[in-house]
Amino acid sequence: MVKISVILPVYNSDKYIRKAVESVLAQSFNDFELIIVNDGSTDNTSNILNDFDDSRITIINQSNQGPGASRNNALDIINGEYVMFLDSDDWYHPDALKISLEEITRYDADLTFFTMINYNDGEVYENDWFNLSQFDESFENRAFHPCETPGSIFDLSVGVCQKIYNTGFLKRIHARFPEGIFFEDMPFFFYVYLKAERISIVKKHLYYRRKHDESITHVVDEKFFDTVAAGQVLMRIFIENGWYDMYKYDLLAYKINGPRYALRDLPLNCKDEMFMLIKKDYESIKQGEYFLDFLDNLGPVKKKFFLDVIKAGNYEEFKTLNQTNSSPAK
Repeated sequence: MVKISVILPVYNSDKYIRKAVESVLAQSFNDFELIIVNDGSTDNTSNILNDFDDSRITIINQSNQGPGASRNNALDIINGEYVMFLDSDDWYHPDALKISLEEITRYDADLTFFTMINYNDGEVYENDWFNLSQFDESFENRAFHPCETPGSIFDLSVGVCQKIYNTGFLKRIHARFPEGIFFEDMPFFFYVYLKAERISIVKKHLYYRRKHDESITHVVDEKFFDTVAAGQVLMRIFIENGWYDMYKYDLLAYKINGPRYALRDLPLNCKDEMFMLIKKDYESIKQGEYFLDFLDNLGPVKKKFFLDVIKAGNYEEFKTLNQTNSSPAK
């Protein structure tokens, strides 16, 4: 057994993968394994990975299955007491493993957040989201329960790479990523966060998050269709675990907003298909037991969006409906 397992899924990332791997191998803490899941790459990624000769590296070569399956397949074979995740276009601070391990063990936490810093074409910059600004000083230097979360839990960063996790805890709660969709971090995070008994934070930048034109969250394209499926998984998680009634006001708003913003930002040639995915979802909600909850808990803009999607037969009809009698944003 090792102390930390680092999981690194990669698909066609030959521009960046060498730096990601080297940032792990150069860590000041050495008791780790690095599990790289080569998810059917067709560029030069495989050749770059084969250049590394280090006994701490395990490479899983598989057909393209997506990020959720890649992480699950790695979780099935890890040997670490703790686990961290790295994206193939990002990299770690040299002390990332050392500091994150010290923090999670100090408070016997199920998971520990650390801060991330953004990198874009040579520019390094911070933002409140990845700086954990939602947590004031009273949350530092201790463990806390999710019920203490300030504000809404839906204001927290869901990125899986911003935490270190106790492996035993993840196994006890049977934590798995949704497979076959993008935005798999989101339902995984909320399930793990609300199952945790002890959480801690360390406000140190241990992770460099690269922004570039090909990154999943930077390019708004067909991948954002999966905001509908991810929201469906999230609803199911909250309902099945008895969290729905406690969080439904913010949960329903969060579920509406993901696809709503995606529909707004998607290129024109994607809007019709996205609209029909949302409409199918909302028609299902209309026939289910939670329909009145949406009507009673959504703010005016989100409620109008919800009802206009149900009324409209296609995206063009929706545009006409949604542009008339608009309510104040809320």
